[in-house]
Amino acid sequence: MLITRASEYALLSLILLAKATRPLDVSTLSKELNISKSFLAKILQSMAREGLLRSYRGASGGFEIAKKLDQITVHHIMLCVEGKSVAVFDCSLDESDCPSDKASTCTIWPIINSLQKRIDGFLSSVTLEDMLKNDNRKKRD
Repeated sequence: MLITRASEYALLSLILLAKATRPLDVSTLSKELNISKSFLAKILQSMAREGLLRSYRGASGGFEIAKKLDQITVHHIMLCVEGKSVAVFDCSLDESDCPSDKASTCTIWPIINSLQKRIDGFLSSVTLEDMLKNDNRKKRD
């Protein structure tokens, strides 16, 4: 499965924003995460366009989370950032969309498709709230 840097940075940014008591600007987030400011700005803007974040302009501007943490799934975050579902294998999700027109005789498609559905289901079941709980448990150990 290919989880891109954009998805990784989106998740890390959201965790910081969830812990913040005020909106955080791109400069603060990029320094904290050691990420390119311009790359991070694009990621945050895409999440704002999709309604995951609220953005504020001005001296005290920045970004804050726009939804409840238990309503934001990892799958949705990745969809917002990538523009599509993260794929396990470069293969069609639907047999009729097979680029090689050999889906009916393909022996790996059913297995890969089943794996993709399980991964999508898992990523849809994990919320930002779950990730924060896990992060807090890790710090206590």
